[in-house]
This record gives sequence, structure tokens and C-alpha cells, in this order.
Amino acid sequence: MGTNLEQVMSKPEGKDEQVTWIGRDRVSPRAPESEEDVFALTPPAAPSNRWKWVAGAILALLLIAIVAWKLMAGGAKPPSTLADRGGVPLVSVIVPGQQAVTSSVSFTGAIAARYDMPIANEGDTGRIVAVYVEAGDHVKRGQVLAKIDDSVMVQQVNRLSASLEQAQAQAALSAAEYKRAQGVASAGALSAEDIEKRRATALTDAANVKVVAAQLAEARARLARTRLSAPVEGTVLTRRAEVGQIASPGGEALFRVASGGEVEMRGQIAEQDLAQVKTGQLATVYLTGVARPFTGEVRLLGAIIDPQTRLGDIRIQLKPDPALRPGAFARAVVAIDKAQRPVLPQTAVMADTKGSYVLIVNSAGKVERRPVRVSGTTETGVIVAEGLTGNERVVATAGGFLRDGEAVTVAAAAAGKT
Repeated sequence: MGTNLEQVMSKPEGKDEQVTWIGRDRVSPRAPESEEDVFALTPPAAPSNRWKWVAGAILALLLIAIVAWKLMAGGAKPPSTLADRGGVPLVSVIVPGQQAVTSSVSFTGAIAARYDMPIANEGDTGRIVAVYVEAGDHVKRGQVLAKIDDSVMVQQVNRLSASLEQAQAQAALSAAEYKRAQGVASAGALSAEDIEKRRATALTDAANVKVVAAQLAEARARLARTRLSAPVEGTVLTRRAEVGQIASPGGEALFRVASGGEVEMRGQIAEQDLAQVKTGQLATVYLTGVARPFTGEVRLLGAIIDPQTRLGDIRIQLKPDPALRPGAFARAVVAIDKAQRPVLPQTAVMADTKGSYVLIVNSAGKVERRPVRVSGTTETGVIVAEGLTGNERVVATAGGFLRDGEAVTVAAAAAGKT
């Protein structure tokens, strides 16, 4: 209706709360007339627990940021030694001295006959009719090992023998006739032409004797080849000949004989070890399954080194023994040097790209790197061939945590030993 109504509702009956309705045309608030009006106009207080959680989270993040900053500022270069942290490392040292050691080189190989001679059929193809030896037998020079069928060769020899006798008789007759012709030549009983014919006949018959004799010798040689004989005295290693077998010239070896029964060990040795080994050096050979060792000496060193494996041949001469069977696996140890050398525990010797080295404590109490050359190992430690005299104080363990020039303190027990 164009009029603004202002309604002010009083406190409802039966209610303790004060409710006031304010119209839109009301501009200035009225002053509270009573205590109830004050409570009605004051808004309720907001909860404070949320602000406490927010403040705690901000404080925690601030503490984490401070701690991280301190770690990054102070931990960029952590101390690598005890000296960097304000302490002097305590180390244990050893004075190795010198002791009698034997440097050696070991390698593996096999037992073999020193002179392994194959024996095969050298004559005509034939059937083996007899075998007289077995593997392991000791044979003498010229002893028959097997026999090949010679029935045809015997007949050829007999035929040629008869031909030789016939040729010899004819040659003797021709020679006698020529002799008689020469006797009557002065009387003129025979012409010069007849005498010359008789001389030619005598020469022809004499030459025929030589031809038949050569054929007979060839046949006898072929007959002899039907007997397979041992060319030397020794031991039969293998036998592949069997009765009834056809033996052809150029075929596989029917027998193998070790000349004189001599045996040796054949193996291959590394290139760096080959330079230290010399002929005549003593060697000890161990066989698989045999408790006792066998002594020998280096007989031969290879003239070349295999470019693929970087290994060279080596042969150890051994005394004949029934236990040394060719083909047996063996391990040899060659003593290459006997001298007084420092011996260190394995924990004291280290290696890097520059080679093997040890750490010693010098007279100033500082760590010093010392290059060394290791020549071998024993049951007690590592043999040092070069770099130490044996009187140095060598760091025994944990040398990898020290650096060259670092000051250290020697443990009392170790210091007493020095």
C-alpha cells in the first residue's frame, strides 16, 4: 500500500530467548534497555581449537625447515677420516721380518709317454691271423706283436728263389762258353763275331741274375712286413689289432709302444709364469687318487705361446713307475725360487689400478703408501718379493679407511711388538 510497516515483536511468552525483528527502514540501532537485550545482541563466540591446530602445524614446519637447513649447510662435506672429526685413528701394525719361503708355479696336465710310437701295417693289405701281445706288456726290440696272412707272399718268395737259381745257372753257362771262345780265338777257330755274341750273352745272363735277386729281396721284404714287430724296447700302451681284422697300409695304428717305458707330464702354463720357469728345476707331480707325490724336473719349455689362450707348453720328466699311467690327470708344482721374504696377512695387502700396495706407519706417525710385488701365497700369508725389507710397520687391517699422509696412533699391543 505504499507504507512501510515496522513490526517489533516482544519476547514471546514462555520463552527465555530475546528475539528482535528489525525492519529495513530502521537506520540507527537503539541502545539496549536491559541485560537481556545485551545478551540478545551479542553473537556467540567462535570455537578456538582449529586455530591451535593450525599454529602447531606452522611451528612444526618451521622446525623441520631449520633442521634441514643446518644439515645441508654442515653435512655437505662429511669427514672421511677420524682425523677430520677431531680424532686420531688407532691402528694395529705388524713388523713381518723375513722368513724362508719357496715361490712356486702350479699347473695341470696329463701323464703321457715320452716317446709314443704308433705301429701300423706297412705292407700289403691282409688279414690278421695272430696277435701275440696285450696292452701293458713289456716287449723287446724286434719282438713280433702280430702276424698278417702271408700264404701268398711265401709262394712268391719260393718262386723267385727258384728263378734266381735258374738265372745263376744260365749265367754260369754263358760265362764258361765265353771263356772257351776266348781260348780258341788265337787259333782262329771262331770268328770275332761269335766271340762277341758269347760275351754279350754272358753279360746279359749275369744282369738277369741281379734282376731276379732284387725281385727276391723285394718279396722277402714284403713277407717280413707281414710280421708287425716292435721297433724299440718298451711297454705296449694300446692294442687295436684283433684276429680276423683286415689291416690296410696307412690305416689306424694297431699298437702304440712307449719307448723304454719313459713317461712325462705334459701341461700348459701361463705366459707370466713361463718366464720364471727354467729347464732342470725340480717339480712335484700329484695324481688323482694317488696319495704319494712323484718327483721330476722340467725337461722342456714350449718355444711359442698360444696367442688365443696366452699359454705355453711345459713337460716334466718323471721316473718310470707303474702308477704313472699315460692319460692320467695330474697337477704339478714347480719350485722357482727359494729366498728370505716378508710374509704378510692377506688383509694387509691391497690393490687398485696402480697395482698392489701396503700402508706403513713411518717414523713421523703418518700413513705412507708403499708399492709391493707379490710373488705368491703360502698357508701363513702373502709373499712380498719387492717393496719391503721386513722392518717396516705395516698396517694389518682396515687400511682402506686410511689415506696417505694421515696421522695415526699405533695400538699399544702392536707397538710393544715393534
